[in-house]
Amino acid sequence: MTPEQLVRDHTIYSCVMGSRAFGLATEDSDTDRRGVFLAPTPLFWRFDKPPAHVEGPAEEQFSWELERFCELALRNNPNVLECLHSPVVEHADVLGRELLSLRGAFLSRQAHTTFVRYAGGQRRKLDADVRQYGAPRWKHAMHLLRLLTSCRDLLRSGELRIDVGDDRDRLLAVKRGEVSWPDVESWMNRLQDEADRAHATTPLPDAPDHARVEDFLVRARRASVLALLEADPDDEVVQRAEGTGLVR
Repeated sequence: MTPEQLVRDHTIYSCVMGSRAFGLATEDSDTDRRGVFLAPTPLFWRFDKPPAHVEGPAEEQFSWELERFCELALRNNPNVLECLHSPVVEHADVLGRELLSLRGAFLSRQAHTTFVRYAGGQRRKLDADVRQYGAPRWKHAMHLLRLLTSCRDLLRSGELRIDVGDDRDRLLAVKRGEVSWPDVESWMNRLQDEADRAHATTPLPDAPDHARVEDFLVRARRASVLALLEADPDDEVVQRAEGTGLVR
């Protein structure tokens, strides 16, 4: 089974990300798609495991295998958490809808560390551009401001919202280079300070609900075997799994 087939035939959740999900799309914006696929469980019984992620098959498309996706989400990886909170969902089967229902189980106070660490790396790149070229990459500056705003609001409310709402016009002005770099820096510093203060009183739990997520993953793996058994009850590998009790 090729990586492209895994995405095509076993995707449980897919959404649009990037500017179209953030409320920052313009006429020339690409359509970035992200997804989660559930590799058939018997593929993990071989030495050659299925891929943890797949790029494509379409342009601007990237998908994670469910286990890898859950691992990253439990670490409060910003890109993965935002994928779960996209307002533009294109596909969600039964398992995909259950994954969406688990959004709150992944969130924790750890988001402060992961979001701020990622933002810090992006900030250093912008500072390097300013030193070398006299100006940052304005589109990247816009998205860093958006990320810091999401981080602050997540820590304040306990909920992740990725649409920029009323900040759209101001952020697009940054993208066009219409806001001075000192003003952008001041905005970033203010958001960083507000996120740090929100961390002290955030309603988020100290840790994600690892047990709840793991229970979902185990049931998804079991459902994969049951589906194969129903499709081909005479398959020797599936029968052997049934005999061990793995699919009960």
